[in-house]
Order: sequence, then C-alpha cells, then structure tokens
Amino acid sequence: MTPTYLWKAAGPTVCAAMIASCAASPPTSTVAPARLTLPQAATRPCALATLPADPTAGDLDAAYVLRGAQILACDGARRLAVETLLAERAMQDRH
Repeated sequence: MTPTYLWKAAGPTVCAAMIASCAASPPTSTVAPARLTLPQAATRPCALATLPADPTAGDLDAAYVLRGAQILACDGARRLAVETLLAERAMQDRH
C-alpha cells in the first residue's frame, strides 16, 4: 500500500483558501491623502495692544478700540483655519 501524505491532500485546499482571501481584500492605496495649505493669516500669532507705562484716558480708549479690532482679526484667522481643516477632512472622506 502506498502511503498518502496529509499535506498532499490538503495542499490544494490551503492554496485555494489563501488565494480567495487575498482576492477579497481591497487593494492598498498608494495615493497620499489630500492636504490643503493653511492660509498665512491662520498661522500667524495674534497680536494684542498693550497700555503704556502711564496711561491716560485717551490711551485706554485707543487700546480698547484697537484690541477689539485685533480680536476680530484673530477670530477671523481662527475661523479660516477651522474651515480649511474641515474642507481637508471632507476631501479625505470622499476618497
């Protein structure tokens, strides 16, 4: 009687299972995810006005108005950075 080795009988089944599992997996993407460049205004630190050593009432008023404008500009830059980030994530989700 000729001996039958188990690996000879199981070999084709194992090979078929390996091929089928590779064929079912999605291909790996070599494309880098989309990246947007942040605008310069969004990367700059915000500057705030300070009072001189001996402030007058006029200095207080001027600093109050100037700080308000600077805070608005800083908030606009922050909003621009958030919009850029959300747009980048939306582009990545589409791919």
